[in-house]
Amino acid sequence: MKARKLTKTVVDDLEPADRLYRVFDVELKGFCVRVAPGGGKLWQVEYRPYPGGRNVPKKRMTLGATNVLTADDARKMAKDTLAQVTKGADPARDRKQKREEHTVASLIHLYEEEGGKILRGRRLGQPMKPRYKAWLLNRLRHHVLPLLGNKRISEVTPADVEQMVKDVTAGKTAKDEKIEPRRRIIVRGGEGAARKVARDVSSLFGFAIHKGLASKNPVETAAINKVDGRRERYLSLEEVQRLGKALDELEAEAVNPKALDIVRLLALTGCRRDEIAGLKWSEVRLDLGCLVLDATKTGRSVRPLAAPAVALLTSMPRYGDSPYVFPASRGDGHFQGTKRIWPKVTKKAGLPGVTPHTLRHSVGSAAVSGGMALPMVAAILGHADTRSTQLYAHVQRHPAAKAATRAIGGIAAALAGRKPAPVASLEAKRARKSGLA
Repeated sequence: MKARKLTKTVVDDLEPADRLYRVFDVELKGFCVRVAPGGGKLWQVEYRPYPGGRNVPKKRMTLGATNVLTADDARKMAKDTLAQVTKGADPARDRKQKREEHTVASLIHLYEEEGGKILRGRRLGQPMKPRYKAWLLNRLRHHVLPLLGNKRISEVTPADVEQMVKDVTAGKTAKDEKIEPRRRIIVRGGEGAARKVARDVSSLFGFAIHKGLASKNPVETAAINKVDGRRERYLSLEEVQRLGKALDELEAEAVNPKALDIVRLLALTGCRRDEIAGLKWSEVRLDLGCLVLDATKTGRSVRPLAAPAVALLTSMPRYGDSPYVFPASRGDGHFQGTKRIWPKVTKKAGLPGVTPHTLRHSVGSAAVSGGMALPMVAAILGHADTRSTQLYAHVQRHPAAKAATRAIGGIAAALAGRKPAPVASLEAKRARKSGLA
């Protein structure tokens, strides 16, 4: 059909035909209206992408329906589109890519199927531990999906990340739902959860960048705290005595002995909670005075055992053919009831706010305050700090076990309700040695 000045009156007078057709505007090249056989009319703009010329196929881009956009608004949109083309853009291609772009929800699904690898550090390219990947995915599903799930990944801004952190901190994503008998989903908010979620989102976008799906990580420039606060809390020997007394009293009340022994072993080793709860007899090397843990937060790890920890492990019974030191009451897994018992322990001991990780921090603090060298402390706790790895990787097991015994001697005595032996300072020892000379 012949080109005409496209106005509302002209467009309204266009009648449908057996086949769709277009009427182009006489003033703005490429601007047209598409008329379908059913009577539907759409504003469109036609152009040749950069570098242009007859050899470049034409593209058409729909601007909107004629009963929604006025002729003037459609003309302005067509001008803007053609201006972008002049600058080398391809609006139709960009719109198609936008429509095909992943949302945060679909990116999480893709990450579950193809992600879960370490993207930085000395373990670059290695798969994430299954348990940690499961925790990460659960946080993404329960916190990120409700807040950012519908956004396309290119639309997520640092401001969105900042608001997400505020919402998680305020508990907007927290819930407690019963999903089946004896099973609940408990999601907690707070500052600690918000920091973890922010790191999870950063990992998610790092995966997207690695896959070529995103060009930037909005978490990097978000004004949020990305680092956990330093844990200053540790137990004094008087508090350890109260803890030991509480464990003895709970044992007399027939509280599950596995949970109580897990707590004792945490206090005597400085291990992480799940490292002891999931401990296998194959990882216990009493002949070498150490634990050889197959899968920890930092991979395989050897931990020296103090004499009190060796004594406790020696006294423990074996439960049938289970490979675990603390097997579950039902099933083939390990005991997981410490979380339920821990509040009873802290309440009876009068230690509000203390967590199982506080026991690990207490062992490290006792070792450092006793004048022990940092590489030796790292060997006891199984730290994998890259700056000291080369140092404590060569620490001999027997000296490390002796160091662990020195560090934990006071804790063990207090835990058993005995008065710890006095510890002379390094300066006093040097002065005494000088006097003898």
